[in-house]
Amino acid sequence: MDDRVHLSIANGIAEVRLNRPAKLNALDPAMFSAIADAGARLKNDRSIRAVVLSGEGEAFCAGLDMERLVATTEGESILPFADLGQRTHGIANWAQHLVWLWRELPVPVIAAVHGIAYGGGFQLTLGADIRYLAPDTRLAIVEAKWGLVPDMAGTQLMRHLAGEDVVRELTYTARIFSAQEALAFGLATRVMEDPRDAALATARMIADRSPDAIRAAKRLLNLAVGCDAATGLAAETAAQATLLGTPNHVEAVRANLEHRTPQWSFT
Repeated sequence: MDDRVHLSIANGIAEVRLNRPAKLNALDPAMFSAIADAGARLKNDRSIRAVVLSGEGEAFCAGLDMERLVATTEGESILPFADLGQRTHGIANWAQHLVWLWRELPVPVIAAVHGIAYGGGFQLTLGADIRYLAPDTRLAIVEAKWGLVPDMAGTQLMRHLAGEDVVRELTYTARIFSAQEALAFGLATRVMEDPRDAALATARMIADRSPDAIRAAKRLLNLAVGCDAATGLAAETAAQATLLGTPNHVEAVRANLEHRTPQWSFT
């Protein structure tokens, strides 16, 4: 993992940094594996309260490595070690899992994006709960340029963020768009000078909240994008019932009333 992805954990916040700066963090098989390994490590760690996803060097992620792209024209799979037709991770295949895992991670994920985020790199941002972009960031759903389609869960995630016509225009044309356009479209949360610092600040705010409440809120919000109102309302009720009276609920109330920092339980 350390070769392609740097993972550090401090005070309940995990930083996942793509680490192939000489290639603009392009996605090669080693990068795919390293991202999957980082997600697997974080998934069951109860001490993790938020994740910041970013890239080393001049870019967040340039998308699929050019060597892999050329290999696909010679009959090879995008991932030489995986059959894309197989559902290897629940509803997702191996490539889709690299994006979907951030959505399924039980804690909030904040993407700090700079430089470029093209193709698979752009789709990787979509798996995050929150996306902060540097002002000069350039983005593109670039797959049509190469005779392909977005295939890392992008079609399922974009449709809940931007208007259908916007998603179609960006997908069909493969044009590059700016951070300001992404914000206007609903594909970015905020645009700021230092997205990584801002993401870490937000992660610290999240880490100050009850870990039980944050995890429950993420489950509810994930469910809300694909369920009917009756199911969603029932899920709200069930989640609240599991939180009321628990040690972390009691601690949240007491800490606020006593104007002190809460001491959370992670059992």
